[in-house]
Amino acid sequence: MSDTFKKLHDAMDQFATERDWDKFHSPKNLAMALTVEATELQECFQWLTEAQSKELDEQQLAAVRDEIADVQLYLIRLAGKLGVDIEAACWAKMEKNAEKYPADQVKGSAKKYTRYQD
Repeated sequence: MSDTFKKLHDAMDQFATERDWDKFHSPKNLAMALTVEATELQECFQWLTEAQSKELDEQQLAAVRDEIADVQLYLIRLAGKLGVDIEAACWAKMEKNAEKYPADQVKGSAKKYTRYQD
């Protein structure tokens, strides 16, 4: 686990312990809370055009920052509960994605890998 993730993980553990919330933080509950936070992130962009979504004002950007942080913190907490090294998992997934989506076959296409693989 990277030093940054370790520090955040430890801080999240301490935060939950101080509030006696660990009993609520099962992997199932954390995964559910994560989807709620991801939905709140989506809500920041609801009804915006593509162009507007790229040029947020400071208030909108502050809301997006908060929701991104909430999503990341729940991911860190969930990973800690399950013993998942987020950084290692991300690098492994990037390798899998490179195999599933070879640049020479998918460049400029948004099609799912199942549309071009045998």
